[in-house]
Amino acid sequence: MAHSEFSRTLSLLRQERGVSQRTAAGDLGISQALLSHYENGIREPGLAFVVRACEYYHVSADFLLGRTLAREGGALTDDDLVNMADQGNILRGSVLATLQSKLISGAVGVLFDLLGKLNDKTVVNEAARMLSGAVYALFRRLHRAAGGNEAMFAAPAELTAMGLPDAEMKLAEARYARALDALCKQGAAFPEVGGEALSRSYPGSGQCIAQVLHSADAKTAALARE
Repeated sequence: MAHSEFSRTLSLLRQERGVSQRTAAGDLGISQALLSHYENGIREPGLAFVVRACEYYHVSADFLLGRTLAREGGALTDDDLVNMADQGNILRGSVLATLQSKLISGAVGVLFDLLGKLNDKTVVNEAARMLSGAVYALFRRLHRAAGGNEAMFAAPAELTAMGLPDAEMKLAEARYARALDALCKQGAAFPEVGGEALSRSYPGSGQCIAQVLHSADAKTAALARE
């Protein structure tokens, strides 16, 4: 059982339903103290409790255990994720952020595990630079919008506004592609990257990277048609 994922999801589902720990514990047939232990990852529940919790919160066991992002156990669409942020429930935004975080972190985990099998530092480092650049750009815009102190950053704000982080990411991408091409020419053994291989090697997170790829690919295809 993915202990941390289970405890976090269990707590979020209760908050989303808008009930106290005492109420949820009573409905689930356990003490409030035991439910608190489950939600804080102190104790791990048995199968009987997992089944009751799934019925109570109307989700699949895979979702509750952190093996999928879809409540019914299947794949999520972009619309599913957006709809989680609908109005009428103040906690929808936090649930959406949690799901998006699980989706991205799971996909990144699979990517770097696959890259690690190539045993090439350049490939791993350039991939890290690309992703670090994206995180930097997103956080710095949030930092500025929230009124943060620009002294936190060495690079001038105007350079960031001009898109220099994007330029660094493109350079990293070029070096990444060049390193992969060199490995191909050397006859390096690449890991299996097909859909079935990913699902087999990464039972939980394989779906994460599949959903990220599907979503990005659909958007790219749509742009190509415009």
